[in-house]
Amino acid sequence: MKIESIRLKNFKTFRDVYLPDIPPFLVVVGANGSGKSTLFDVFGFLHDCLRSNVRQALDKRGRFKEVVSRDSNDASILIEIQYRMLITEVERLVTYTLEIAEQKGQPYVKRETLKYKRGRYGKPYHFLDFENGEGFAISNEEDFNKPDEALEREYQTLNSPDILAVKGLGQFGRFKAANAFRQLIEAWHVSDFHISAARGRKEAVGSIEHLSESGENLPLVARYFFEQHRAVFDHIMATLAHRVPGIKAVEPLLTEDGYLTLRFQDGSFKTPFLAQYVSDGTIKMFAYLVLLYDPQPHPLLCVEEPENQLYPRLMAELAEEFRAYSQRGGQVLVSTHSPDFLNATSLEEVCWLVKEEGGTTIRRAKDDPQLAAYMAEGDQMGYLWKQGFFEGADPR
Repeated sequence: MKIESIRLKNFKTFRDVYLPDIPPFLVVVGANGSGKSTLFDVFGFLHDCLRSNVRQALDKRGRFKEVVSRDSNDASILIEIQYRMLITEVERLVTYTLEIAEQKGQPYVKRETLKYKRGRYGKPYHFLDFENGEGFAISNEEDFNKPDEALEREYQTLNSPDILAVKGLGQFGRFKAANAFRQLIEAWHVSDFHISAARGRKEAVGSIEHLSESGENLPLVARYFFEQHRAVFDHIMATLAHRVPGIKAVEPLLTEDGYLTLRFQDGSFKTPFLAQYVSDGTIKMFAYLVLLYDPQPHPLLCVEEPENQLYPRLMAELAEEFRAYSQRGGQVLVSTHSPDFLNATSLEEVCWLVKEEGGTTIRRAKDDPQLAAYMAEGDQMGYLWKQGFFEGADPR
C-alpha cells in the first residue's frame, strides 16, 4: 500500500494544507519551527490513537487545545489520507478521513469514514462510517457483483466515542478495508532514535525483528539478523566497515548474567569496544543500516534529520539507501537540513515548508518552474537550496 496524498486542517501549524502525489521517497526541508516534525507527527498521532485512544494521543501532545491550530476557534481537527491498496486484484484508491472535536472538555471522534469506488465510475462508497462512537461497516465489501443496496451494513456502538472505529472493527477480517488500514497504521515506523537508548546492556527479551522507534532494542535486532538473516548482517557489516574508519566487526554478545550488548572491533586494537564506548556517529550509522536493510520493510518510514552526528560525505550514500528502501516496498519520508543529502535527490522527491502568519504551507519542488529549469541544466537540489531558491524556506 502506498500513500498518495494527505490533507490536514487545524492540526497544529497546518491550518489547511493538501499534499498530493506523494512519491515513494519524499524529502522535506524548511526552517526550524516550520512544521517538519509536525508533519511526521500526523502519522505518529494516528499510530498512538490506534494503540490507545484519541484522548491519550492528544494528552501526549498537550491535550486538544495544544493540537488544534491556534486562532481556529476550537474547530475540529481533520486528517485525510488517500492510499492505494489491492482489493479483489484491482488497485483502488482508498480515502480515510478522521475528524476530531471536543465537547465539554472531552475529545471525541466527530466522524470517521473509509471509502473507495466499487467500479471505474461513480462516487466512492462508504465502507465504514462512524460518528461519535456509533456507525456501520460493510461486511461483504468484496462482493462486487451485488448492487450497492445489497451490501450488508453491520451497525456497531463503540465502547467510547474517543476510540477509532478502525481499531475496534479492524481486528475482524470480514471488514477488509478497515482491517487493511489498521495493519498499515500498526506497521508504520516514525523514528525517534536516541543514541543513549541504543547503548548499554539490554535484557535478552523483547521485540527482535524490527528496530524500535527509539532504537533501544538495537542489540536484540542485531542478534536476530546475525542468527536468522546472516547475509543481511554481513552486508551491514561490510557497509559499516566502508563508512566508519577502523571498524571491522560488530558482535552481539550475550553476557554471563543474561544481558545482551554490542561489541565493536576496531582493527587497530586487539580488545573490542563495548557499545557505550563507541562514538555517537558509529552507533547511529549502525542503527540506520539495521533499519534500512530490514528484510521486511515498514510500509511507511519517517526519519528526521538523519545527518546529525554523521560525516557529510556519507549523505549521498545514505540518501540512496533510503530510496532503495522505498523501492523495496516501504514508502519513506525524511526531513533534513543537509545540502549534501539534498544533492542526492531529484526534483520530484523534494518539498519544503513555509510558515506565514502562524500557519504552514507546503510547496513542491517540481511545481517551481525556476527550480525545474536549473535542475534540467544539471544543478543539484542542495546547492539551489543554499543559494536561496526555495522561496520562503529560510529563517526570517
